[in-house]
Amino acid sequence: MAEEKMLKFVEKSQQYPDKRDHSERKQDFDEIYQEYAREKAAEQASRCSQCGVPFCQIHCPLGNNIPDWLRLTAEGRLEEAYQLSSATNNMPEICGRICPQDRLCEGNCVIEQDFDSVTIGSIEKYITDTAWNEGWVQPITPIQERAETVGIIGSGPAGLAAGEQLREQGFQVHIYERADRAGGLLIYGIPGFKLEKDVIERRTKRMEESGIQFHLNYEVESLEALKANHDALLIATGVYKGRELKAPGVGLGNVHKALDYLIASNKKSLGDAVQSFDDGTLNAEGKNVVVIGGGDTAMDCVRTAIRQGAKSVKCLYRRDRENMPGSVREVKNAEEEGVEFIWLSAPEAFVGADNVETVRAYKMQLGAADATGRQAPVQVPGSSFELECDMAILALGFEPEDLPALFQAPELNVARWGTVKVNHTSMMTNIDGIFAAGDIVRGASLVVWAIRDGRDVAEHMQAYIDTQSSDDIQPSSSVAAE
Repeated sequence: MAEEKMLKFVEKSQQYPDKRDHSERKQDFDEIYQEYAREKAAEQASRCSQCGVPFCQIHCPLGNNIPDWLRLTAEGRLEEAYQLSSATNNMPEICGRICPQDRLCEGNCVIEQDFDSVTIGSIEKYITDTAWNEGWVQPITPIQERAETVGIIGSGPAGLAAGEQLREQGFQVHIYERADRAGGLLIYGIPGFKLEKDVIERRTKRMEESGIQFHLNYEVESLEALKANHDALLIATGVYKGRELKAPGVGLGNVHKALDYLIASNKKSLGDAVQSFDDGTLNAEGKNVVVIGGGDTAMDCVRTAIRQGAKSVKCLYRRDRENMPGSVREVKNAEEEGVEFIWLSAPEAFVGADNVETVRAYKMQLGAADATGRQAPVQVPGSSFELECDMAILALGFEPEDLPALFQAPELNVARWGTVKVNHTSMMTNIDGIFAAGDIVRGASLVVWAIRDGRDVAEHMQAYIDTQSSDDIQPSSSVAAE
C-alpha cells in the first residue's frame, strides 16, 4: 500500500522559502523571497489536511482548487498541478506573490489554530514559476476563431484576465492602455521587491503571442467612438486618483501622492529616464520621509524609501497594528528593514515655508465601533507632537477618476463616489454593449478580486455577443411564411 503523502502537518513544521536578510535586500528592488527547492515545495504541500470542507478554497475569491493542487505538488505531479491552478486563475504566479494570504486562504487554513497554516501562496508561486521555466505555459490557441471583436479599456488585472478568457473563446481582443507599458498597477504601482517586472512582462508577452493586440499610449477620447469599433466594450480602468487629505500645508512642496512616487520609482527601475526622480523631487535619498496611511500602498512606499536610501522612514497610521488594513507580513518586512511605525497617530498640519519641514501630528485613541463594527479613531486632546520631514507621502487609498468627463460620455451612470454602475446580473453598464469590471466598479480592492471580476465579465460579454449574433440571423422566407 502506497504511503499517504498528505496530512504531514503533525510532523512537518511550516517553512516559507528563504527570505534574504534585511541588510542585503534593502539595497535593491529584487524580490525578497527565494524559490522553494522541489523537494521542499512537495514537503510543504504535504502538510495540507485535505479537509472535507476546504476553507482555504472558500475564502479565495477565485475559488481555487487549492487542496487538489497541493496534493499534486506533494506527489511530484507539477504539470498537472499547474493545469489545475491555472484553470481558475489567469495569474497564479502573481497572486502567489502579492495576495494577502494571511487574510484569505492561509488565514482560513483549518490547521492554523494549533499548527502554522500551509504555505499556500509560496507553493502557488512555485508551481507556476516552474511551469514557465519548463515551457508548459504556451500561447492561447482558440479552437475556433471568431470574427467579433472586443475592446478592453485598461490593462490591469481585470482587463488582462478578461482579455485572456475572451481570446480563449476565439474573439479578436484589443486592449487599450494609456501608459507606455501593459499591466496597470501591476507594472507601475507595485514595487519590484514584491513583484519583479519580468513576471508581468512575460504574461503580457504571452498574450501578444496569443493574438491579443495592445494599444499603448492610448487616450480614450470618446467612449461612443471606441464602442463603434467593437461588438462589445469593457471598462476596466481601475482607480488611480489618490484620496485627498484636508490639512493645513498639504499643498507644500515635497508633499506627494503615493502613486506619483511609486510610478517614478518603478519607471526608474525599468530603466526609464524620470526627470522628477533625477532632480530629487521623487527620490527619498538622504531625506526624512513620513508616509501617511496603513494599507499595502503605504507599505510599498515606506519600503521603497528605505531602498532609495532615506535618512529615516516613519509611517503614521491612525489606528493600531491589529486594525491595520495592510498585510501583516508586509508590516513585519518593513520593520525588519528599518521603518518606524507610529501607531494611533494622524497628521494635523504640514509645516514649512515652500517645502514641508515638519509634520505636526496628534495621538488618537479607538472609540466606539461604527456601523461596520470597526472602532473609530478619536483625537486625544493636547497630544500634538512634531516629526522632522523632508518628504511626506499620502497613501490614503484610491478613488475613481471622472470617467463620464474623461471619456466624453455624460450618459454613463456612476455612483456618487465615482464608481461605474452596472447591472450585477449582466455586469453591463447602462449603455448597451458596454461592460465594466474590477476596481472601477467595486472600488479599490485586491488584485485577486479584479481577476475574478475579469473572468466573470468575459462570460457575460460572450453571452451578450452570442445573443446579438443570433438576433442578426433572420429566418428564411419559407420559414417566415409558415
